[in-house]
Amino acid sequence: MSNTRLTQALKYGKEKHEGQTRKTDGTPMFNHPIRVAGILKDAGFDEEVVMAGYLHDTVEDTDATLEEIEKLFGKRVAEIVAGNTENKDDSWEERKQHTIDWIAEAPIEVRALIVADKLDNLRSMVKAYQQEGETLFTHFKRGKEEQLWYFKGVANKMRNPADNLFNKNHCDFPLYFDTYESLVTNFEALIQGESNEGK
Repeated sequence: MSNTRLTQALKYGKEKHEGQTRKTDGTPMFNHPIRVAGILKDAGFDEEVVMAGYLHDTVEDTDATLEEIEKLFGKRVAEIVAGNTENKDDSWEERKQHTIDWIAEAPIEVRALIVADKLDNLRSMVKAYQQEGETLFTHFKRGKEEQLWYFKGVANKMRNPADNLFNKNHCDFPLYFDTYESLVTNFEALIQGESNEGK
């Protein structure tokens, strides 16, 4: 991998997210894209997929545009970022349903980014839930049942058997897909345990 291109993407993402913080713990927003890029890199994805990991929230959450990303980092990077960018004009339910429907047909690079993104988000959510309990969900637009519906929907649709036939670089699904599935199961048990205790 070219450290120069990766560094440029990292720097651009960091500058765009400057001053933004995570809803749950107040840490810098850009810590999340750094972790997502790390998941993709560790799984063996190529430079442009890792770059998209650094940039995946810029269009959705900053003043960055896909046109600018394509100009600076190339068409493929922009396409992968576009595949992970939600339309903020739609409702929460519409946006999440679109992602669930889209991930079933998306190219493996886009799917890999979406799952890496959700894996890191869910890791953060589980950690915060263990510390805060039900109050965690006051930070979000929807509650725990809706969040679980979304994470499960992604897990159920993220695998496409055609990948094994056509993708030469990844004849098997990345191991973190399994990690994500396990974490979704653990999250479901965690929140259902809390619900049962309250009855």
